[in-house]
This record gives sequence, structure tokens and C-alpha cells, in this order.
Amino acid sequence: MQSWQDFLATQTLNPVLDTDCALCDLSHLGLIHVTGEDKSDFIQGQLTNDITQVNDDISQLSSYCDPKGRMLASFRIFQHQEALFMLMPREQVEPILRRLKMFVLRAKVTLEDVTEQLAIIELAGDCAASCVSHPPDAVNAVTHQAALTVIRAPGDRSRLQILGDVESVQAIWRQAAQQGAVPISSQGWRLLDIRAGLPQIYSATTGAFVPQMANMQLVDGINFKKGCYTGQEVVARMQYLGKLKRRMYRLHINADPMPKIGEDLYPKTAESTQSTGKIVDIAPTAKGGYEALAIGRIDDMEADNIRLGTAEQATIQRLSLPYVYA
Repeated sequence: MQSWQDFLATQTLNPVLDTDCALCDLSHLGLIHVTGEDKSDFIQGQLTNDITQVNDDISQLSSYCDPKGRMLASFRIFQHQEALFMLMPREQVEPILRRLKMFVLRAKVTLEDVTEQLAIIELAGDCAASCVSHPPDAVNAVTHQAALTVIRAPGDRSRLQILGDVESVQAIWRQAAQQGAVPISSQGWRLLDIRAGLPQIYSATTGAFVPQMANMQLVDGINFKKGCYTGQEVVARMQYLGKLKRRMYRLHINADPMPKIGEDLYPKTAESTQSTGKIVDIAPTAKGGYEALAIGRIDDMEADNIRLGTAEQATIQRLSLPYVYA
């Protein structure tokens, strides 16, 4: 994919999202490719969502858990030309691929890292649909156009994620730029996902949360009616018998330097060094400060009883999410 990186080197990327029409490189994301006659049965036994609902026209959010029900990855899964693709942070591809391969055994399944074979971008804003022929008309819907796959992501603006060969994606990029789309860095994509309340699991937070803590049930990332999968017993017990003590919130943070993914939050009113939450994702805003998703104890988060441990002068404000806690 050196040709794609060479192309990006000629582009000026704004560090923050400050436009109604944004064009974003998603090279920080990676792809696992799943093929073979047993692919659906194999994946169905691994993920929190129901893979039978995925087809060439519909994608879904899902997660992969350890036997304790803790999330090792969150991602989007979609189908194209009878293969399944799992789109996730690039840093997670190798460890998740390695772990999945441990459970293949005699199943007729092939799993590959195809990150370097496809370019990935996002168009966000009212101009997005005009740059793509036959864009998906609903969230999570997918269309396929020659060498391109186009997925509509959740958000308060039109968000199209576009995957394909370098030449085809470059053509979309140039067309969008000519129509006024402003190239932004991956931080802009993070901000759009944060505002949509979509959790990402990175290496710093692997194994830290059960899916319900990350609001996966609120973004249709869990199917409670499907059969068994790794960690299913814990996830189901939490849903039907347990009481959720932690959940994910959206925050605005003023701090210097920018807090890190995985950084702990602490109660303001306690001297204890015991964490009450963690930063899940964070990105700068055009108006200053940062927006973040953070998972923390419900009583502390809703009482605004939270602070950063590394920045005494930091201020934290809760913001709304586009869905309602069940």
C-alpha cells in the first residue's frame, strides 16, 4: 500500500474536524478476511452478534470476547463476494487474527490480514452522497460498486466508509476534494465515532470491559437470542441477572496534555487510588479541548464525581449521546 501512502503524503490533512464536509483517511484501521465453506459457522461461535443477519447489503457492529466476557476487540463486519471482512483498529488485527486461528481446528476456514490490499477512507457531511454512485440509504447498509465497497456508519451527519483498490479510492478522494470536501486526519474520524457513541477497543483497553459496559447493546452490537459464543454466558448473565455498575459516557475534557486511551479516571471525593473509570477513545475538537468516550462507575459518572489523575487542573463535563440508556 505504499502507493496509497505516497498519495496521502501529497495531501494536507487538517488535525481537527472543523468542516461540514470532511474527507478522512482511515489507514489506522485494518481488515481481517474470512473465507471458506465453514466461515459463517465458525464466526458465529466467536462473536457477540448474529452473523446470519450479515449479507452483501447489511453490515453490523460486533465484538469478540474472552471466556470471561471481556472485550478483546470491537469492529464492523460485512460481506463481499462471499467473504467476510472484519474492520477494526489496525493495532488489533494481528493479536485478534492470531487468537481466532487458535480455534479453527478442523473447520474449513481461512483467516488473513488484508489490510495492505485495500485503501479505506470516510466521507462525512451533506456532500458525501453526491460523491458516490448509489450510496447506502440506511445506517449499516452496504453497496458495492465495481471495485468499491461503501458502508453507511452511524452519526449525526452522513458518514460513508469506502474501501477499495488504491486507484478507485484515489478517484473518489479527488472528486470529493473538487466538490469542497476538506481532508482531515484520523482524529476527525475518532471524533465522529465518539459523537455517535461507538466504542473502539485498542491495545490499551483490551480485556477491560464486558460489552454492556461499552453500550454495545445500544448500538446493535449484541444479539441475545443467538447461540453460544466465547464469553456468552457472562454477557447473558449480565443482561438477565446482573446489575450493570459501569457504562460508557461521552465527555468534554479540558486538559494538557491530551489524556491517553486507557487512562484512569478517579473519584473527586476520594483519596483512594482505585480507579472509577477509563478513557475509551478521545479526540481534539475545533473549539478547544477534547471529546472522549469513557467507561466508569454509574454513580460517580452521573454525579460528575470524576477527575483525571494526571492533570489536576483538568475540567470534565458530561455530554449527551445519541441513544438512551436502557
